[in-house]
Amino acid sequence: MKIGEVAERTALSIRSLRHYDELGLVSPSAHSPGGFRLYTEADVERLLLIRRMKPLGFSLDRMKDFCRALDARSEGIGADGAAGRAGGVGAAGGAARGEGSDDDNAAARTTITEIGAEAAERLERLRKHLAYAEEFVEIIDRLS
Repeated sequence: MKIGEVAERTALSIRSLRHYDELGLVSPSAHSPGGFRLYTEADVERLLLIRRMKPLGFSLDRMKDFCRALDARSEGIGADGAAGRAGGVGAAGGAARGEGSDDDNAAARTTITEIGAEAAERLERLRKHLAYAEEFVEIIDRLS
């Protein structure tokens, strides 16, 4: 599918999608003969993952770390390579070429665990902030 459809499906701007491609965070799986970016369902799933990380305040580098770890983990458990290609981030790494080692897999698991813990902490902070916002709206409602 073309970039406009992907932008609509993911609620990400075309500018963001192009930026992610330039950074190698999530690249389209193909280009049309005219040079248009063409995304697969796996590409869209990777973009949705990134979109889910955004509200938690993860940096693009940390998102890239997470995607690489997912790709390495997928390769380590016998994936067919689709996961590595899905985001375009694993293609440059050894794991995406089937060169993953036990150390690579352990490092991937560690990264995923660390980011999972970070996500849980960030989510708890967001919940606390949301509770403050809800309290404020209740105060405003009582004043009206």
